[in-house]
Amino acid sequence: MFDSVENVIKQLGEQGYICDKRIATVVFLAQQLDKPVLVEGPAGVGKTELAKVVSQALGREMIRLQCYEGLDEAKALYEWEYSKQLLYTQILKDKVSETIGDSQSLTEAAERVGQEDSVFFSNRFIVPRPLMQAISSPKPTLLLIDEVDKSDPEFEAFLLEILSDFQVTIPEIGTIQAQTQPLVFLTSNDAREMSDALKRRCLHLWIDYPNEELEVKILDSKVPNIADQLAEDLVSLMHKIRDLDLKKAPSISETLDWARSLMALNAESLDEAIASDTLNVILKYEGDVAKAQNELSKMLEQRAAAKKTEVETPEPASPAEKKKGILH
Repeated sequence: MFDSVENVIKQLGEQGYICDKRIATVVFLAQQLDKPVLVEGPAGVGKTELAKVVSQALGREMIRLQCYEGLDEAKALYEWEYSKQLLYTQILKDKVSETIGDSQSLTEAAERVGQEDSVFFSNRFIVPRPLMQAISSPKPTLLLIDEVDKSDPEFEAFLLEILSDFQVTIPEIGTIQAQTQPLVFLTSNDAREMSDALKRRCLHLWIDYPNEELEVKILDSKVPNIADQLAEDLVSLMHKIRDLDLKKAPSISETLDWARSLMALNAESLDEAIASDTLNVILKYEGDVAKAQNELSKMLEQRAAAKKTEVETPEPASPAEKKKGILH
């Protein structure tokens, strides 16, 4: 259990997740207030990873519901295992025959079978899906509802009841109340606007691209053997690329992929040739690659010009040398 905001930063850092005080504060309050967290931001900035490391730090099992268009209650909550019910029906066929054997009419036979509904509509025939798994778990869990913006508005409305009461009503069985309330993280890549009703029930956290200093720290943590100069050059170029008008801007995950690719090629610094050859690691559209190559050329030209100026500009003379020069 987190006992302070600073403890959140420390424990997540031990799990390899570098976060600032703003992120740590939201995580701490989510635990203290038992409130879901809606984490929004560009793809690849670490929203899903945040949920994973929080579950590891707290020692909670993470149960993940991956959202997609057309997701319904049956896939998210529970389903009846009809094949198993049919198998039991075949096995118990003799018992069913005994139950209805002396029935005087079809109606009476149906009523007798109906009285045994609880046999075939019980927990043994239910296939729990992620939402029900999180609610029915006897131990505290972390429920990750990933990319909730990809689901339909109707499913989002269904989630409101789950997040409000943390209970499930199964008509044939009754209401299942959460034994321990799960810690809930919902992530969104901002594909569509989430409803005000959902946002009211959640703490909100926006994770954006990190500044250069923080991204270098993340890079050093995830790719520990990278050369300092290569890390700085790579992050500097990534920030310039993100400022371009791209179809899909590269994120932190692409920074890590690029760094690992350059390490695999034994690069110690970022020169134009190796950078151009590996831009497809971070950019997925040809037009974006062309824009990035242009930016790369500019950056390397500016660096070369700066080094040339540094070499050509002599060190300022000491006061004694200045005096000597004047006298002689």
